[in-house]
Amino acid sequence: MTDQPNRSSAGGGRRRSPGGSSRGDSAKGKPAGSGERRRGGGIPSAGGRDSASRSRNSGDDRRDDRKGGQRSGRSEQSGGGPGLRRSDGAGGGAPDAARRRRDLSGAAVNLPNWVIEDLARVTPPQRVPAALEALGEASDALEKGAFKRAVRHAAQAKELAPRDATVRETLGVDAYRAGDWHTALTELRAYRRLAGETTHLPVEMDTLRALGRHRDVDAAWETLQQRGGKPAVLKEGRVVYASHLIDRGDLDGAWALVAPRSLGGKPFEEDLRVWYVAARVAALRGDTARASEIRSAILSNDAAFPGIDELEALIARG
Repeated sequence: MTDQPNRSSAGGGRRRSPGGSSRGDSAKGKPAGSGERRRGGGIPSAGGRDSASRSRNSGDDRRDDRKGGQRSGRSEQSGGGPGLRRSDGAGGGAPDAARRRRDLSGAAVNLPNWVIEDLARVTPPQRVPAALEALGEASDALEKGAFKRAVRHAAQAKELAPRDATVRETLGVDAYRAGDWHTALTELRAYRRLAGETTHLPVEMDTLRALGRHRDVDAAWETLQQRGGKPAVLKEGRVVYASHLIDRGDLDGAWALVAPRSLGGKPFEEDLRVWYVAARVAALRGDTARASEIRSAILSNDAAFPGIDELEALIARG
């Protein structure tokens, strides 16, 4: 969500700088927020299967986190698509799935058992092999950063298995990474309905930012507060919502959300994205000393954190 899609869980892709201007410059059709996905969340990065969230760039995009329902979210932040590369159990995973089903072909053989089992439960038997192959191809394309190709394959999987939560999640994350905000929003909402998880709510928020739907961003934030989620998902939500408040000129509100209580310890990646947005807010409020302090703390933990050049330029403008 946010200036960059967070490390996106969405699988591959370049890292955007976190917490940047709205991902979108909604007016220009870009997501607001962090670097690539949502800068602070990225979007898709927090805790779910998505890797749309996993790759989550830092900053303020979007983070994705997903979990709940249909065994979703089992993949916590894996790489290659919404968590589709997670192995199942000790020594389990793709090889076991391939031995169990002899009708799998192509990229489908790399899918974990739980993905195959879940899809087979809600899909007519004759459609299962083709749906799994399309889903596997979508995951592979996402890992390679071929987002438009990933969307095409995921859309094929949806035609064959529209009731499968992982298929809808994958299409939503792929569309988000490809900048197709309308499709991303539709599919991520479908995923949330089917899986019962809030994992990708930060990505939904970032997508709404990109579409300029400010009231809906507020409503999605309220939903996240009410329903909760894993710590990483909630942090990604703060990144995206604080970036939204910056867009709206509410610097005090944004600061209240992301001001760090401490800059010590061993922060997680999502913590650095929160700090990034905090540094931006401090600079915009004219507190360049605090902004510089936060910037230094980020760099001491990740010297290659995306968006630092933009942050330093913002601090320099003082």
